[in-house]
Amino acid sequence: MIFDFKKEYKELYMPKKEPEIITVPTMNYIAVRGKGNPNEKDGVYQQTISVLYAVAYTLKMSYKGEYKIDRFFEYVVPPLEGFWWQNNVEGVDYSNKDNFHWISVIRLPDFVKETDFNWAVETAAKKKKIDCSSAEFITVHEGLCIQIMHIGPFDDEPTTVAIMDEYIKSNGFENDITDKRLHHEIYLSDPRKAMPAKWKTVIRHPIRKVK
Repeated sequence: MIFDFKKEYKELYMPKKEPEIITVPTMNYIAVRGKGNPNEKDGVYQQTISVLYAVAYTLKMSYKGEYKIDRFFEYVVPPLEGFWWQNNVEGVDYSNKDNFHWISVIRLPDFVKETDFNWAVETAAKKKKIDCSSAEFITVHEGLCIQIMHIGPFDDEPTTVAIMDEYIKSNGFENDITDKRLHHEIYLSDPRKAMPAKWKTVIRHPIRKVK
């Protein structure tokens, strides 16, 4: 059986349509940072995604080549994710997408070490003939969070976020979004294949207990 992170860790990737509180474990990611409107055709964000998947699939398919990763097992590449923010904006202002900053990420299996990652970046650049130097190996400690499954277009997310905010307020928590703990989205639908009304996105926010 090929390991599928979405199926093995449903608590992280398949939340309900109602808010739930979760403690997220520390995870390693392929990451690329950028800024600007993610909807810009052939823009920086689209280039970012190309780099992420080039490195991700180089690691996934490494077992077929000469380079061997210790403790490797076959797996499905985890879904695309993103950490988002806008300078001097509390929450997210979807009417001003040009001000977005992001860290786009794909989760790495625990057996992938930084040396393996560096090999994959170099190999992907040679094979795909694209510049992969923007890719980083990062470790994220999210900790205590609230999350929910959002169904629909990204521009409708504020309605879902308002439900999350009301839930934490009613249960003795508050948002803890900072420059280190960010608005987090996990994309479970392919926008090229699904209608916007059916897009599935996990929205996750860091929280803390009210003192």
